[in-house]
Amino acid sequence: MGEVLRCVRRAVAPEPAGSVDAMPPRRIETGDGRAALAAVSAGAAPRPATATAVRYLLQLLVEKAPGNSVEMRVPPFGAVQVIEGPRHTRGTPPNVVETDAATWIAVATGEEHWADAVTAGRIVASGVRADLSALLPLRP
Repeated sequence: MGEVLRCVRRAVAPEPAGSVDAMPPRRIETGDGRAALAAVSAGAAPRPATATAVRYLLQLLVEKAPGNSVEMRVPPFGAVQVIEGPRHTRGTPPNVVETDAATWIAVATGEEHWADAVTAGRIVASGVRADLSALLPLRP
């Protein structure tokens, strides 16, 4: 467990201050992401491990479906824009997906089907492009 926490701490450590410009998020290395997912799947993962697992899976989603037409939100851990199409820059985007961390991890890893989570109300998806089922599961 010590190695997992070391990987998680390294992955979620804040970037050093020094620039007023927004810095892109730190890339989570595959080993760190997989270690966080293993900790979460083992149960009772510390909050930093859950945060790293969520952000790692969001990172994989961005890599698989780059774009700016759908906003995928997993509060409080992260939000990304994915899928090619019209870019949205102000206000609430027309295509939004929001879910909790446990549901995101379950659908992103294939433990749960997208449609089942939507039907159960654990995923709220609005907009014509907000169905991410064709992109899931991700292969972490």
